[in-house]
Amino acid sequence: MPQDITLKITDREGVTHEVQAPTDMNMNIMEVVRMYELAPEGTIGICGGMAMCASCQCYVLNDVSLPEKNSDEEAMLWEAFNVKENSRLGCQINITADIDGLEIELAPES
Repeated sequence: MPQDITLKITDREGVTHEVQAPTDMNMNIMEVVRMYELAPEGTIGICGGMAMCASCQCYVLNDVSLPEKNSDEEAMLWEAFNVKENSRLGCQINITADIDGLEIELAPES
């Protein structure tokens, strides 16, 4: 049976939003941020979720089991600005029951 999970997303203004994300729609973090309009239009997911722009970079704030970074994500983070040890690309984190409770902060725009 499909279920929604709860995510806490801190936007670029420092405001934390608790949102529900569906696990049955094959979505990722970047798409959830766009769905809830937590970043201005045209500032997140510029490449369409292909791990080619880092506009959806976020910082993972809690200990939730995430999939390993793939080589495309590693390469993009190597070139991105404001990268931290806990940086991930939101487009590469799929919405699954495993990430229920994930807390992230959106990285600065540039």
